[in-house]
Amino acid sequence: MRELDVVGVRVEMPSNNPIVLLREREGDRMLPIWIGAPEASAIAFAQQGVVPPRPLTHDLLKDVLEAVGRTLVEVRIVAVKDGVYHAELVLDGGTTVSARSSDAIALALRTGSRILGAEEVLSTASVPVPDQDEDEVEKFREFLDHVSAEDFEGDPPGEGGDDTPGRDTPER
Repeated sequence: MRELDVVGVRVEMPSNNPIVLLREREGDRMLPIWIGAPEASAIAFAQQGVVPPRPLTHDLLKDVLEAVGRTLVEVRIVAVKDGVYHAELVLDGGTTVSARSSDAIALALRTGSRILGAEEVLSTASVPVPDQDEDEVEKFREFLDHVSAEDFEGDPPGEGGDDTPGRDTPER
């Protein structure tokens, strides 16, 4: 397992599909995961420190974990099967719960938990980012500083949400 940092979410053009980008902390690979608009908003809210007036789903799950005295230790992106990313929530005491990668990432950001990627996932689904591309990463970070969660609301025209192959949910 390799530790990953969330670079941010963006809309990939021309398809107008949101993705979350994860970067290997001690390496030179990026892991792009196509996600739905609501999940992109949830991740962007967490990165921006937006606190909604009432808890959203990921905030609710965080609150439930706290209420029952449990801690999210880490999130693991464990597999890509048929173009679908699979994740696990690892709780204190060793309990493991299967999750969509976007939900796991959104929860990890809210709890300050680390995010890990299986080497098999990184070797098959990541993109190498050599050092000379650091300026591109910096440009992307600048883009993220000027994008808001509202930019990801609603499904793109002709899309059915979070069910495209290569995303973190299976085809219907």
